Amino acid sequence: MQLSYLNEPAVLYNLEYRYNQDMIYTKAGPVLVAVNPFKEVPLYGNRNIEAYRKRSNESPHVYAIADTAIREMIRDEVNQSIIISGESGAGKTETAKIAMQYLAALGGGSGIEYEILKTNPILEAFGNAKTLRNDNSSRFGKLIEIHFSETGKISGAQIQTFLLEKSRVVQCTEGERSYHIFYQLCAGASPTLREKLNLTSAKQYNYLKQSNCYSINGVDDAERFHAVKEALDIVHVSKEDQENVFAMLAAVLWLGNVSFTIIDNENHVEPEPDESLSTVAKLIGCNINELKLALSKRNMRVNNDTIVQKLTLSQAIDARDALAKSIYACLFDWLVEQINKSLAVGKRRTGRSISILDIYGFESFNKNSFEQFCINYANERLQQHFNRHLFKLEQEEYIQDGIDWTRVDFEDNQECLSLFEKKPLGLLSLLDEESTFPNGTDLTLANKLKQHLNDNSCFRGDRGKAFTVAHYAGEVTYETTGFLEKNRDLLHSDSIQLLSSCSCHLPQAFASSMLIYSEKPLVGPLHKAGGADSQRLSVATKFKGQLFQLMQRLGNTTPHFIRCIKPNNVQSAGLYEQGLVLQQLRCCGVLEVVRISRSGFPTRMFHHKFARRYGFLLLENIAAKDPLSVSVAILHQFNILPEMYQVGYTKLFFRTGQIGVLEDTRNRTLHGILRLQSYFRGHQARCRLKELKTGITILQSFVRGEKMRKEYTELLQRHRASAAIQSHVKRRIASQQYKATVDASAVIQSAIRGELVRRCAGDIGWLSSGGTKRNESDEVLVKASYLSDLQRRVLRTEAALREKEEENDILRQRVQQYDNRWSEYETKMKSMEEIWQKQMKSLQSSLSIAKKSLEVEDSARNSDASVNASDATDLDSGGSHYQMGHGRSRSVGVGLSVISRLAEEFGQRAQVFGDDRKFLMEVKSGQVEANLNPDRELRRLKQMFETWKKDYGGRLRETKLILSKLGSEETGGSAEKVKMNWWGRLRSTRY
Repeated sequence: MQLSYLNEPAVLYNLEYRYNQDMIYTKAGPVLVAVNPFKEVPLYGNRNIEAYRKRSNESPHVYAIADTAIREMIRDEVNQSIIISGESGAGKTETAKIAMQYLAALGGGSGIEYEILKTNPILEAFGNAKTLRNDNSSRFGKLIEIHFSETGKISGAQIQTFLLEKSRVVQCTEGERSYHIFYQLCAGASPTLREKLNLTSAKQYNYLKQSNCYSINGVDDAERFHAVKEALDIVHVSKEDQENVFAMLAAVLWLGNVSFTIIDNENHVEPEPDESLSTVAKLIGCNINELKLALSKRNMRVNNDTIVQKLTLSQAIDARDALAKSIYACLFDWLVEQINKSLAVGKRRTGRSISILDIYGFESFNKNSFEQFCINYANERLQQHFNRHLFKLEQEEYIQDGIDWTRVDFEDNQECLSLFEKKPLGLLSLLDEESTFPNGTDLTLANKLKQHLNDNSCFRGDRGKAFTVAHYAGEVTYETTGFLEKNRDLLHSDSIQLLSSCSCHLPQAFASSMLIYSEKPLVGPLHKAGGADSQRLSVATKFKGQLFQLMQRLGNTTPHFIRCIKPNNVQSAGLYEQGLVLQQLRCCGVLEVVRISRSGFPTRMFHHKFARRYGFLLLENIAAKDPLSVSVAILHQFNILPEMYQVGYTKLFFRTGQIGVLEDTRNRTLHGILRLQSYFRGHQARCRLKELKTGITILQSFVRGEKMRKEYTELLQRHRASAAIQSHVKRRIASQQYKATVDASAVIQSAIRGELVRRCAGDIGWLSSGGTKRNESDEVLVKASYLSDLQRRVLRTEAALREKEEENDILRQRVQQYDNRWSEYETKMKSMEEIWQKQMKSLQSSLSIAKKSLEVEDSARNSDASVNASDATDLDSGGSHYQMGHGRSRSVGVGLSVISRLAEEFGQRAQVFGDDRKFLMEVKSGQVEANLNPDRELRRLKQMFETWKKDYGGRLRETKLILSKLGSEETGGSAEKVKMNWWGRLRSTRY
């Protein structure tokens, strides 16, 4: 915790503030404090794992603890351990799973990490139960040792369990549940399995219905049962073994339903031969009579004689419950053994491992029994380990930085541990001693403890069966009721013999595991003399041995501590009870860590970090810029006393509260700087926003304009395409309709003509045959009505024929008129062509005459130029004559170019008008299909021709006029030139 003032209120406030911000993890020295949020928080997943792996996130987290452990394991080649503690409901199990997830993500790759993660559903189902404080309370402690290869990959794992709460199998408090697996089996078993195990609902079993609690809010037991079966498959438990496991569970449930009948006046009993007894015998594979004897009688061997003792009702119930508890406890141990075999397959031991210890925290209830006695003893051992490691770290850090320090004394709990472990007058020794006495009772145990331990400062005897122990976390009062029975935890030899005689291999394995604690090896049939010596080691002794082994294993590792805190007892999110949290902080030793830190130098900071954090507070610049000089200058400026800090090689060490002045000044300065920056950045942001808005508006206008232009172009193209398609479709429909009309007319005409021909032929034949017959005989008579009807039909047909002929005549006349008009058009066009040709010929003749005259004049000029060139005396006049001749030739060239252009235009226009006329002639004759009126187009072509003709004629006349002027000028000039040349020659001859 980066706190300026280290005390209990500051710690509580800091935890509450972070808890309300969903920052459930806080670092207190070497301890990570995890407050249960009782809801989902966004602190987990692959993204966060990657952030902590790359160390881009330095916030306190379980991931950070696991990352530190795996890095130190690889770097130092030293085994690591993560010790998770806290009271029930604080979130220890979930924290352990989160740590395993991170280790599996970093060390995964071989596939075994998936098996390790899948052990959690199995262990939770068989070892967790609902209590008044926690819906998923672990009723056992476990140590998961994960082994790594040389490359840092997970190569295997091993699980060790401690002190399973077997009494929960046979008795539950109101509102609690037994182990989850019983309810999951009853809810999720398939019909086949249910019939095979003779299962009913959970409400039908005495062991389950005594608490009147059968379900947990938000938990589907059937779904969890399928998850357990899947996990068993993954850890390679065969289907046959799974069925045997479920059979043992059902046998435990049916054992609770076995009832007894009193058979005599001494309260002796025997089991009732009902469904429960027969079902138990069937499930464990034993004879029903042997089961009845094991539950109602006890064989005692005295010397060489065997005595059969009948059991009373209370003794029989105890024997039944002891058998049920033993079967379940052995089943749990067998499952852990199978899991270890699966996780150890192909394991390559390198000596590197990370152990995750999920163990019960300190417990103090209104009524504390044997379970709390063992749990608190284990926590005393863990607290001593924690204290020694903490002070070791502090001492090593002070020595490494070379500071002057005084060893800090701390409250050691060795006296309390001696109270438990001292021989022969310790709590555990006296408990085992009293457990060996057949006549020992809970009251005699309490009296013996008071008699021998009253002088111990950590022990106080109370009235009756109660005694009080002063633990490091506070005083706890224990009731010795049930201590001896739970410590003995005896299963009589008759019950062990019964299990060994079963046909199912699991009860046989259970019997073998029970006999490993036997005082003498067995030879021949499984049989022991008495019940007391069938198990030599008591529960407390076995637990003490396991705890010593655990401490020895943890002592060879570098520990990392996680303390889980429950913020409230109602398991509600957002509720923070300071009193409850303070009690847990004291119990788990976090406040002791704070106290130790306060007595030393709890605040420490590297030189460069200190200079970077507070360097800007210096009022004057110093010459030396190294971090140490800057740090010392800061300390002198703020008048921090020398005894309140120490300067180490790499760090500055401060006593409690000394850094607060610097932090307050820094916060005020930063607040002012941030306010000024916020104003300036706000101004910049507003200016930038204005520019962006202007730019966006302009950009939007361009984009919208371009978009509208594209849409308009596309719409125009679609409109044109639609018009073209409509024209083609309409033309096609019109042509089809016209063709259909023509075909229908032809069919109608053919039908009418055929009918007329047939009728005419029939009348002629009838008339001819009738005349013959009248000539020959008068046997056939023609009805006058029939003849008149035929005549009327003939007249109508003739009238229709005449109408059709008249229509045909009219059509022929129209066609003739069209032909006449077309011939007129052709005649006109031919006359126009003749006129055009005549005009062209005249124009060409005039052009050729003009060209010839120009050529004659050019030749004459060339000859005169040669004569004048020979006369040396007239050089100047010859030069001027050349210039005038050159000007005249240029005028002639211009005239020729104008004439050639007119001729070219005439040819082009003639070709265009000819092609248009030819095309219209083909359209008129039907050779070419076109959607136009040929008559109208001919008239328009004629108008265009007349317009061009008028324009062309005007230009032609202008050209002729210009050429005539040029010709007259050239003619006069040439005569004068000839005359001058002649006079020049005459004068030269005279001289």
